[in-house]
Amino acid sequence: MKKAVAWILLAACMIAAAAAWWITRQTKIHLHELLIYGNVDLRQVNLAFNASERITSLLVQEGDRVKQDQVLGTLEMERLEAAVAQAEARLEAQSQVVRRLENGTRPEEIEQARANLQAAQTDLNNSRRTYERLKETALAGATSRQNLDNAQAAFEVARARLRVSEKALELALLGPRQEDIAEARAALRANEANLALLRRDLANATLVSPTNGVVQNRLLEPGDMASPQRPVLTVAILDPKWVRAYVPGPDLGRIRPGMKAVVATDSFPGRNYEGWVGFISPSASFTPKSVETTELRTSLVYEVRIFVKDPSDELRLGMPATVHIPLSQEGGATSGIAIGSGGGYRGS
Repeated sequence: MKKAVAWILLAACMIAAAAAWWITRQTKIHLHELLIYGNVDLRQVNLAFNASERITSLLVQEGDRVKQDQVLGTLEMERLEAAVAQAEARLEAQSQVVRRLENGTRPEEIEQARANLQAAQTDLNNSRRTYERLKETALAGATSRQNLDNAQAAFEVARARLRVSEKALELALLGPRQEDIAEARAALRANEANLALLRRDLANATLVSPTNGVVQNRLLEPGDMASPQRPVLTVAILDPKWVRAYVPGPDLGRIRPGMKAVVATDSFPGRNYEGWVGFISPSASFTPKSVETTELRTSLVYEVRIFVKDPSDELRLGMPATVHIPLSQEGGATSGIAIGSGGGYRGS
């Protein structure tokens, strides 16, 4: 009985010693680093055709890697190509109208107007002589009143034609009106704008990737009707990746943007990923339920984004992660840190 009690006391002492060592170790760790929890996050892009036509082809599947400006799918183009061809023909016709007006009256047209004027002058002279001759004979009673009236009417018509020919020559010499040229140029610009719009519609019939990434979801298939309101593909942007974590209010003053960090996950035990503090929220919020933390879930926390280097593309969206932030970092908050293209800080 005494031996059993002795063994129990010895075991209790060993447990107490181990607990004291663990508490001391954790206290030291807590003093030298900040331990926070979160989930891997990344940006996603919903891609849709900017046109309402039937899908003819989709060239990628879920899991395919895509590059920026890579063609991902196409729509039916026959109607759009015909509209572009029609607009090109209208533009060419209007450009010829503008060119004709800008070049003015051709020399041949001016010579024709002069010839018409000369012919009108000849007709006027001939009708004048005929009228004067009949007027003299009418006084002697050798010409009827009807013939005299006809000759007078022919003379007046010839004189009017002469005035018309004179004005026509003046207009030929002046050339087109500036207002007509301005109107034709405006119509030409309208045709150019319409052609550019139709060409843009034709280009929108091809879906291209705006960034590098991985196809996450394929939401439509060839034969479906596409529209700007219906996403076709979802692309996950792999760079940058970050861990969305939350820091309690009392620990907020211990970290700064640019501090280096180490990220670990349960999916890859023993493997660490380099990271850095890229963003600290300016406003507080209640701890999300998805965060695994020993703090009270009703306490106020601040969102922090820890950008992560993942060259092997092992981290997945939503993966739980543990972030270790050493608090004794030389050089302040931005030592060895540069601004990165992904919207956060890049570690050196």
